[in-house]
Amino acid sequence: MAKKKILTLGFSVYGDDTEYCEFDSQTSLLDWDIILIQPDISDYSFRGSEYFQGKRSLSDYDSFNLKSRTEHWKREIKTAIDHGKIIIFFLDNLQEVYIATGEKQYSGTGKNRQVTRIVGLCSNYDILPFKIKITNTKGKEIKLAPKKSEVVSTYWTNLSDNSSYQVIVEGDAVIPCLQTKHGDKTVGFILNSNNSNGALVGLPNINFSDESFFDEEMEEWSEKGKQFSHNFVKQIVNLEKAFKQEGDLTVEPEWAKDVQFKLRSEEIANNKLLVLEEKISKILSEKEEALEKLSKLSKLRNLLFEKGKPLEFAILDALKILGFSVSQYEDADSEFDAVFESEEGRLIGEVEGKDNKAVNIDKLRQLALNIHEDLQREEVLTPAKSVLFGNAYRLIPLIDRQNPFTEKCISAASVSSTALIFTPDLFVVARYLHDNKNARFSKQCRKAILNAVGRVNFPEVPSSSEKKVDSVVSNND
Repeated sequence: MAKKKILTLGFSVYGDDTEYCEFDSQTSLLDWDIILIQPDISDYSFRGSEYFQGKRSLSDYDSFNLKSRTEHWKREIKTAIDHGKIIIFFLDNLQEVYIATGEKQYSGTGKNRQVTRIVGLCSNYDILPFKIKITNTKGKEIKLAPKKSEVVSTYWTNLSDNSSYQVIVEGDAVIPCLQTKHGDKTVGFILNSNNSNGALVGLPNINFSDESFFDEEMEEWSEKGKQFSHNFVKQIVNLEKAFKQEGDLTVEPEWAKDVQFKLRSEEIANNKLLVLEEKISKILSEKEEALEKLSKLSKLRNLLFEKGKPLEFAILDALKILGFSVSQYEDADSEFDAVFESEEGRLIGEVEGKDNKAVNIDKLRQLALNIHEDLQREEVLTPAKSVLFGNAYRLIPLIDRQNPFTEKCISAASVSSTALIFTPDLFVVARYLHDNKNARFSKQCRKAILNAVGRVNFPEVPSSSEKKVDSVVSNND
């Protein structure tokens, strides 16, 4: 018998019997025989810096991503079940966050005008293609349900000691297979497909990150973790086999699909389905285009927190927005992070990102060397203006950052007439110019760079209602 292809989403186990998949993946579940899911959106909730009604509230960006991923997995789970796949869902604790709905309410006028962002709840259980009520509660005392539990009995005999319930489930769509020992509350369920041998099985949670499963000193799985993983995979394969045997449907032969055997209402339903599939295909295509566009637009924010190549590319994009023609230069002898010019002059830049430090003089030495090497080229007649782009303390919120350049760096920059650009400052003006065509302001920004010695002070954006990031950056000048 061919080896079963097993995918894990939200957790991993030891060995090559399974393949791990991240929540943010675009993976199709149709490529797998057995899909194991432990719903977890904690990465999103950790990033939520605001609260609403006692729960984390996500930014518009994270809200869109979480909603998109949730809809992806909901669609994939339903499709996989309808195509005969077995999905095993480990019932972890309910995680809820508030996400932006895209709607806003406005009140007041003029300076008193207020904008209220409308949010809605999203949970890690929203990836299920049916509605159930989930209540957080914990316990270990679990029994097999009086009916429909035979198929999970062997699994439960072998893995009950590793299992505990984190939630109680209520819903008409589910068939209980495991219940609390007292009160007969559902903590495990089965949902069979009406169209195939597929099924979704909800089982009490297993702590796949148990400390005893890992050897911290060796930074690898412990023997106990390895033994558990091997036994776990074995029981999962046996569980899938039990489901296939219990619900073994005869595959419809080709001759039975002939038009002479089809109902008239079936033809009507099929034609409607084709129309819907075409609409869905068009919508998904438009969605992918929108996602690609959003991804490109969001890269400008890399000026706030990135380093290395992602920061370099964001700087190049920002300089284009300011009206520079830009490039990166590399030959056998030289490599420049940024070469940019306009009618006002020609400049060469070096880029530095620091996690928790100010930008020091290290890059100034490299920048001076680049200016000299550039001048040695035959086509270059005058020295380029030197610019050091620094994203200091990049992992710290803007409001908490200290001076982005060291005193020694500022002193050396004045000697070499180098312009120092704090990349969040560049973000403020680039964001404005991206959203507003203003040739005069863009020219002022270019001149500010060309004329600066030391830190560049960009002109204030011509708007009376700046967003928080603008005031945060200016407060640290």
